[in-house]
Amino acid sequence: MFNRSKKDMSHFDWILFLVTLILCVFGFIVVFSATVSRGGQWHALKSQFAATALGVALIVLLQYIDVDYMKKLAMPIYGIAVLLLIATMLFGVGEDAWGARSWLKLGPVTFQPAEFTKIAVMIAFAMLLERYQYRLNKITTLLILAVAMGIPVVLILRQPDFGTAAVFIFFLALMIFYAGLHWGYIVAALVLVAVATPIVYQHLSPMQQDRILNFLNPMRDVMKSGYQTYQGLIAIGSGKLFGKGFLHGTQTQFGFIPERDTDYIFAVLAEEFGLVGAGVLILLYAVMLLRILLIAKRAKDMFSRTLCVGVAAMQFIHIFENIGMTIGVMPLTGIPLPFLSNGGTFQLINLLSIGMILCISTQRKPLDFNAPEPSFSR
Repeated sequence: MFNRSKKDMSHFDWILFLVTLILCVFGFIVVFSATVSRGGQWHALKSQFAATALGVALIVLLQYIDVDYMKKLAMPIYGIAVLLLIATMLFGVGEDAWGARSWLKLGPVTFQPAEFTKIAVMIAFAMLLERYQYRLNKITTLLILAVAMGIPVVLILRQPDFGTAAVFIFFLALMIFYAGLHWGYIVAALVLVAVATPIVYQHLSPMQQDRILNFLNPMRDVMKSGYQTYQGLIAIGSGKLFGKGFLHGTQTQFGFIPERDTDYIFAVLAEEFGLVGAGVLILLYAVMLLRILLIAKRAKDMFSRTLCVGVAAMQFIHIFENIGMTIGVMPLTGIPLPFLSNGGTFQLINLLSIGMILCISTQRKPLDFNAPEPSFSR
């Protein structure tokens, strides 16, 4: 488990680590504005800080973990995650407040098992892709991968949580594409999605259908189902270039933006820090994603490379969808913004995923005894 001989700490990616910490600080500032200002409660900020402290501690601990040991634990971790999803389906809470039974309550602690499942499924999928990398395009292999992918996705859809299920499908699809899936299967999958879309739409809840219709026509129902999107757009537009100033956003401070500390945290940032603040945030995200992909390029094996791609894809879809829905170019979903949105479980999992990437960056490559001997010349 702990094997320092396989680690080279000189390869630790300090840029990725520091960018992650800056994003966390950015998050504290915006969550403070969204929750604590004007007499709000400190509970949200305290929870965010505790999750961040634990996440940073896990990042440090993970630097001593052998990546090969992580690979060996892939299926047990996957099994535990599936059991947690089943427990959520049976005993979960949150349906009355948020419309989905997505949380488990254990005494004073409430957490979202689907967030932990992202990491578990990603590790298991990376392990399977490495195991079957030379017969990836065989039907039997694709069936095995489809079952491994389908079980957690179906359980999450049963909560129901379509947004989180879509995140799973996105990062798993990119992982298998990176591993070498034949283009024929990709085209077939796209055709299947196109055919299934109108059928799936008919089976969505009225609230989910409203979100799609409001995306197509933002002015359709601004006082009811489209209220959140409309208020978010007002906040972002009023921020202009430099913003209204910290704690001076009217839409934020007077409570016009629903879910302003979670799903609509970007609207808070854009209103108070303007286009410049939003641009800095997006630049930090871009650096983070590029560093992850650079580590993937240098990784020692297929497991490590596909795991890096999975983490990058997970972070990207969260960033793209959250900012996209806030500015009206994507349908409204409950997908939060990494390192900014308030949520202990989400914050912890994001930091854990970065810790895994940094762990991969410090893993030594195995000796290759088949490599050609170096030539020496005078």
